[in-house]
Amino acid sequence: MEQEILYGAVKAVVFQNPENGYTVLRLLTQDGETVTVVGTIPMTAVGERLSITGHWTAHASYGKQFEAEVLERFMPESRNEILAFLSSRAVKGVGEKTAQRIVAAFGEKSLEVLENEPELLAQVPGISSSKAREISDNFRRQVGMRRLMEFLAGYHLPAALALRLYRAYGELAVDAVREDPYMLSQPYFGASFALVDRFALELGVEADDSRRIEAGVLFELSYNQSAGHVFIPRGKLAQATAALLNLPLPAVEEAVTALAETGRLETEQVAGLEACYLPELHEAEVYLAQRLREMASQPPEHPAQLEQLLQALERESDIRYAPQQLEAIRAAAEHRVVIVTGGPGTGKTTTMAGILRLFDKLGRKTLLAAPTGRAAKRLSECTGREASTIHRLLEAQFDTESGALCFFHDEDTPLKADALVVDETSMVDLPLMQALMQALPGKCRLVLVGDPDQLPSVGPGNVFSDLIRSGIVPTVRLTEIFRQAQESLIVMNAHAINQGILPELGSKDRDFFFLRRVTAQAVAETIQDLCVRRLPKNMGIDPADIQVLSPTRKGECGTRRLNQLLQAVLNPPAPDKREKASGDFSFREGDRVMQIRNNYDILWKKPDGSQGTGIFNGDVGRITAISLAEEQLTVAFDDREAVYDFAMLPELEPAYAMTVHKSQGSEYRAVVLAAWPGSQYLLTRSVLYTAVTRAKSLLIAVGDENVIAAMTGNDRQTRRYSGLKLRLQGRVGP
Repeated sequence: MEQEILYGAVKAVVFQNPENGYTVLRLLTQDGETVTVVGTIPMTAVGERLSITGHWTAHASYGKQFEAEVLERFMPESRNEILAFLSSRAVKGVGEKTAQRIVAAFGEKSLEVLENEPELLAQVPGISSSKAREISDNFRRQVGMRRLMEFLAGYHLPAALALRLYRAYGELAVDAVREDPYMLSQPYFGASFALVDRFALELGVEADDSRRIEAGVLFELSYNQSAGHVFIPRGKLAQATAALLNLPLPAVEEAVTALAETGRLETEQVAGLEACYLPELHEAEVYLAQRLREMASQPPEHPAQLEQLLQALERESDIRYAPQQLEAIRAAAEHRVVIVTGGPGTGKTTTMAGILRLFDKLGRKTLLAAPTGRAAKRLSECTGREASTIHRLLEAQFDTESGALCFFHDEDTPLKADALVVDETSMVDLPLMQALMQALPGKCRLVLVGDPDQLPSVGPGNVFSDLIRSGIVPTVRLTEIFRQAQESLIVMNAHAINQGILPELGSKDRDFFFLRRVTAQAVAETIQDLCVRRLPKNMGIDPADIQVLSPTRKGECGTRRLNQLLQAVLNPPAPDKREKASGDFSFREGDRVMQIRNNYDILWKKPDGSQGTGIFNGDVGRITAISLAEEQLTVAFDDREAVYDFAMLPELEPAYAMTVHKSQGSEYRAVVLAAWPGSQYLLTRSVLYTAVTRAKSLLIAVGDENVIAAMTGNDRQTRRYSGLKLRLQGRVGP
């Protein structure tokens, strides 16, 4: 998009969100034209002069708008501009009449008096000494924000940074950034390292400055954490940082040593490697290993009349448990911590239900949790009991001051439970598992259920697999495929894929079949036709019960393109449907959408009037309303609704099609899978296995059968650096 610069005075502020600074205003340009400007422009007011760098966009309802990216701010200078500025209530405590009296007294020097001479302000009729100080303090805060934005604009830094910087440092923000520009690379500020590095070098920081090198090392650790690693070997860390900063290796090695000596990273020998950890991940790994070893080392308990209770369970539910299921239920009764794992059709849900009923008979208060909202909903449906996400169970809270995630339930305020059952545990990363364990009461039992052959967690660690492979935690693996499940080609193919055997591609009278297409366009068009016409018409499947999956986001068969095609036929434009463009997608009333990052602050309400906060990564809902006037849209998530400011739209994406990774923890009546050539890093056995096991009643793969074969044979598993397994075994550190 071609950038332009607009210069003018603010004529009207149409909308402004005080929390995130998102603003819609009318700007009177120096050419005499009034234009609409949108973007992050905090604390702006009528009469203020702005120089705005950005680009033009076309809004479906409001027409041409200018989207601000970088801006410079100038205080009003003329008597009329100052009067308009103060009359607009830009300064707290100053209304229209007070503004008139101030300007009448001081004219073009009014703003200088407000900032520097509050004692003169007290001479204005109707303004007391205390009121004068209050007005002056409020104005100085505004001046501080404006100076900060002017400073950032001089280096082409986004205006959105100003709000967080000012919240963190107030009037000292510019000094703080000059002192250490690399503090902007902290996650709280949300700036990329490349942007911060460019800014720092422009400020005059030398390329070999220790602050730059240390920030580069910490960035590499954080970057690799997002790729699933808990630590990075020192050699790899130093090499990656040297390449990032274009510096010699010895300088980086020196920085790693300095960071370790000051406690900003932790080093430890793990499997012959000098492992470098971010301190919080090292603490999490050490804590988790110690707590689980302590729980696993407790001698088994043998509840009285356990066998009679198991027989009663079978009679009451008219079920004959298989030997492995009975073993799992017994283990849950006897051990403080136990793992139950198995593939599709092996009876995990039945076993879990048996464990819950046994805990009831033993008088144990049991809580149920899962990593995502969809997984928690499915767990609740399968067991007939209330289940929640782990974040909601722990009452996750976001500290806006520190930018850190915290939980209400922890070691000081533990959960009130005798037992906790967690489903889809393979999705739980190291920090979340640490938080969960910290909230467990001392004698609480823990049952971890999941399938280690699915994709690992998005966050750092491979916790579930590490626990199983350590051999420390009692584990029961369910392997028997029950007769009813054997009739499902979905189930049998999932097990075949897991063993590296090419799945039977079936026929159209089975629940798993393949449609061959020779071009990417044909794949996309077939998927579109299946969702809108063939499956609803021929099989009576509601489009709402169909989920399209793809291994990738990009390309003709990626989720971005598929979502555009599916929206066009499943929720086409209509005069009564409002919409809002965001990026390369226009959100429309009626669209299926997904939250793609955790938002701990967003308010939700239920129909009964109860309310709370927090919408989490993976939650899927539907847009019920879009208010163009208020710059907001409303999304219904199952039993709750949340309102999003337009500035928050990057947190949402369309969900007609989603990546296989995003589908983890969910189950759909029908799954349509795009099978088309792409990256070998994405076309793996575990991706295919995860996709197939998302389907409950029907799976249709569309594309190239060679891709199915390649995925089945590609057992590539990207190594994740983690010391948890060895630490559980007592072979590493404390």
